[in-house]
Amino acid sequence: MADVTTLRRLALALPDVEEGTAYGTPAWRVRKKLFARLRDDQETVAVRVDRGERELLIGAEPDVFFITDHYRAYAWVLVRLAAIPEDELAEVLEDSWRRAAPKRLVRARDEQTGRSAAGRGGAAGAAG
Repeated sequence: MADVTTLRRLALALPDVEEGTAYGTPAWRVRKKLFARLRDDQETVAVRVDRGERELLIGAEPDVFFITDHYRAYAWVLVRLAAIPEDELAEVLEDSWRRAAPKRLVRARDEQTGRSAAGRGGAAGAAG
């Protein structure tokens, strides 16, 4: 299962990511756009997600994925680090990074990794 050290390592492994803070906690941005933020409890990370996918994630793994009232109106989901395997966290972070990164950077990543746009499965595919 993941922890803050794992979260930091995985986030910083993505292209053009910078670590900083948001709301007083560690946060990761791609080209100045927030894609992940550690919450005050230091046990939960907020990540960007498609709202439809968010409902699937929460339904499939409610012990891992959840939201609070604050996040209900936003396309973000909360992830319990202690409940998610490292490989699944890596996928969730990359999906969030892809939502925040410029399209050119995403295309460059796809070319580098041999991942095709048509072949991309979101985190819901891993959760389902």
